Formats: sequence, C-alpha cells, structure tokens
Amino acid sequence: MASSGKKKTTMAKLNREAKMRERRMDKAARKDARKQLAADVRDGIVPAPDDDHRLLGDEADSGAVATARGDRS
Repeated sequence: MASSGKKKTTMAKLNREAKMRERRMDKAARKDARKQLAADVRDGIVPAPDDDHRLLGDEADSGAVATARGDRS
C-alpha cells in the first residue's frame, strides 16, 4: 500500500508536542540544578540555603510562627 503523501498531523498537535518537549527539558534542567546544588552543599563548595522561607507563610502575619518558636515580644 502506498502512502497518500498527505500530512496527517495537524499543526496544533505538533505545537502541543513541541511545547511538552520544552516543558520536559525545563523540568529536567531544574532537577539537575537541584542535584548540583545539593552536591555542592555536601562538598562544602557553597553554604546551605536558608530554609526559613518555608516556615514563614501566611502565619507570619498572625504571629503563630513566632509563638511556636517561643519568640514572643
């Protein structure tokens, strides 16, 4: 059977697939950067990042974090 020579994939699908490939590459790059940072911290090349920003969310305004740590003013 001979192919008809007609393109069967729409441009929309090609664009979606290209966008998905790009997102996967970006995600892999972020993952590699996190792994490299962890290795650098472990080897003492760079100091460990400060993780306090995770603790200071919406509760920071109400003083719940300060109370939980015993930093009452």
